[in-house]
Amino acid sequence: MDDAEPSALAWRIADDASAVDLAVISEGVLQHGRAIAARVGGDARPLACLVTEGETLVAGATGRTEFGRLFVSYLWVAPPLRGRGLGTEILARVEEEASQRGCTDALIETLNDRNALLYQRLGYRTIAVVDYLGPFRRHTLLKPLRPDAWTPEPAGSNHAK
Repeated sequence: MDDAEPSALAWRIADDASAVDLAVISEGVLQHGRAIAARVGGDARPLACLVTEGETLVAGATGRTEFGRLFVSYLWVAPPLRGRGLGTEILARVEEEASQRGCTDALIETLNDRNALLYQRLGYRTIAVVDYLGPFRRHTLLKPLRPDAWTPEPAGSNHAK
């Protein structure tokens, strides 16, 4: 769009927006954020770990490394394979790659209290818990990837001196 006043904007509230329209909006938000981050030195690099059985994807994780941090966007294991340690191994592998890229910590979020406990057992520390929607709470957890990495105080601690 240029700076000229649009001649005719059509507005619609929809519960049936097409996947293409939703993708355009999502991609627009991501590109805007990437542009802002790039202006302050951000250089996001995608990261994924894919687990296949034959030709079928059965588990994996996606995220990015940027500003010395691994951001885990998605961690998924197909239901029949859950409880076998695949998620733990996937997380360890993306953490190792992030460490090789120079990251000092990793951030992951979940709406699942049980998953938050698992991440804590894997070395993540809760840095925020927000009442989200209905019975869900958004847990934000951070894990140092190096012994000398910054380690946050537990959620709810008093930062004022």
